[in-house]
Amino acid sequence: MTDANQLFGQALVKSLVGERGHIPIARALPDIDAELAGRVHEAMPYSIYQLLRHMHYWQQFMLEHLEGRKPQLPANVMGSWPEETSPQDEMSWQTDIKMFLEGVDRAVTIAETAQLDEPLPHFPVETRAGLLRNIASHNSYHLGEIVLLRRFYGAWPPPGGGFPA
Repeated sequence: MTDANQLFGQALVKSLVGERGHIPIARALPDIDAELAGRVHEAMPYSIYQLLRHMHYWQQFMLEHLEGRKPQLPANVMGSWPEETSPQDEMSWQTDIKMFLEGVDRAVTIAETAQLDEPLPHFPVETRAGLLRNIASHNSYHLGEIVLLRRFYGAWPPPGGGFPA
């Protein structure tokens, strides 16, 4: 692995986990309970639950490409959004968070170990670096919406603080 590849991989890791640009993603989610996750605010089109499920959908899609598989695209983008606004129960919600964060960890491992400029077998116009950057930016975008919803509901900052407070 070249020095440039390693340095870019380190930068991608910081983007994936949320260092510097925003609160670490792993700190912004675990204290959200199922009730809060399913609340719908009149100023926003999606609940926290729907946002996290959408983030996980596309993160998983891109991870499958990164791991050499060929995932099936949804018929349209709305296929990546759940219709239901809230989780079935607290256990399923906590599982959703866990699976999403495990996907972040998988992306971090790829950023730390892979040759990032190689094209992907089933997505030849894209590189590993490009898809990892896409995961980071997509998650960051929607994490901002989750933080905004938490602010609307008076559920910010999380335990341990958040920035900006």
